[in-house]
Amino acid sequence: MTGTSETSSVDGGARAPRRSRLRRLMRWIPLIAPVLLWAVPCWVLLHAGQHWPLPVALGGTVVFLLGLVVMPLAMARGHGRRQQDGAAIIGDSLLGAGWVLFTWSVLLGVLLRLALRVTGVGDGQDRARIVTWVVLGVAAVLLAWGYAEARRVPRVRRVDVTLPRLGAGLDGTRVVLITDTHYGPLDRARWSARVCAKVNTLDADLVCHTGDIADGTAERRRAQATPLGTVRATRARVYVTGNHEYYSEAQGWVDLMGELGWEPLRNRHLLLERGGDTLVVAGVDDVTAESSGLPGHRAHLAGALEGADPDLPVLLLAHQPAFVDRAAAGGVDLQLSGHTHGGQIWPFHHLVRIDQPVVAGLSRHGARTLLYTSRGTGFWGPPFRVFAPSEITLLVLRSPRQPLAQP
Repeated sequence: MTGTSETSSVDGGARAPRRSRLRRLMRWIPLIAPVLLWAVPCWVLLHAGQHWPLPVALGGTVVFLLGLVVMPLAMARGHGRRQQDGAAIIGDSLLGAGWVLFTWSVLLGVLLRLALRVTGVGDGQDRARIVTWVVLGVAAVLLAWGYAEARRVPRVRRVDVTLPRLGAGLDGTRVVLITDTHYGPLDRARWSARVCAKVNTLDADLVCHTGDIADGTAERRRAQATPLGTVRATRARVYVTGNHEYYSEAQGWVDLMGELGWEPLRNRHLLLERGGDTLVVAGVDDVTAESSGLPGHRAHLAGALEGADPDLPVLLLAHQPAFVDRAAAGGVDLQLSGHTHGGQIWPFHHLVRIDQPVVAGLSRHGARTLLYTSRGTGFWGPPFRVFAPSEITLLVLRSPRQPLAQP
């Protein structure tokens, strides 16, 4: 026992300075990231051997400097205390454009230039200029396509999910999941109505919204959220909070969803009965709820399952996939989550994986628990989706048990 304690103490002492250094580094990221986002493509497209005429080089550099200055200022005014929608649209759009330019400047700035050199195409200046035009062309195409992808009504993604404890009477139960609608600076009231109309074509027994309804208060985004009141389900419509609710008066969103006929599952459950069998449908507040300071808001799985028969299968709504460790420990059969947006703009999903165990799709955790992570129905911030399409998810629950034969 003594030896183990000493080893843990030494390891803990070694990890503490590393954590401290990481925290210090994280403080610099908001300052470093915008500089890299604009400086790297500026160098690759204008100053890496192209030898552009002075007016072109100077004008292009000024454009990138404007992006570097305007983007953070607009985002601060749009998402900070002032909450100016016009500024948010400008800042978010510049963030998305900067990310796409940065990504493809790095990739094509290395790979394409190498390929051109190996194949003997042109001299150094020719190769540099080819890289510039190709990067600009690829970025323009991806941004146009990404904007269309972000603004369209999501396609329906059907997933059959077999739950070993699901009774035969519940076989075929249709669960529709929407999440991360992120109603915000761009008015999407018509889009919201079209999404809800599409949900209503799916003949759902249960419709779930796993949070991040909007960016802004319920009062401010009410017009965009109101179509959610038209959603139909034969059994129930249920909702849990996401982290973005806690940036904008979460209780207001809980109240509005209740007003629209949805059942807010704030650390509680309801029972879905069908064909003589029962499914526990539970929900928890987002994991950021407790730090919000709102009385009674926290992620509390034990409270959500209190009074439920432990032999019944459990469907849990939790905004963040990271909650799945607690769900697995609590014996949950299926957790539904959003939050990740599937990365939204490739290759951002690699950064999402640092924070979350899963980016998208169906995954298994522990002996019993399945997790389905939606790529989200809307988008946050930059109005682009690149190689991360939005979705409305239709999950059809399947039982391995055969229904009793009728006499």
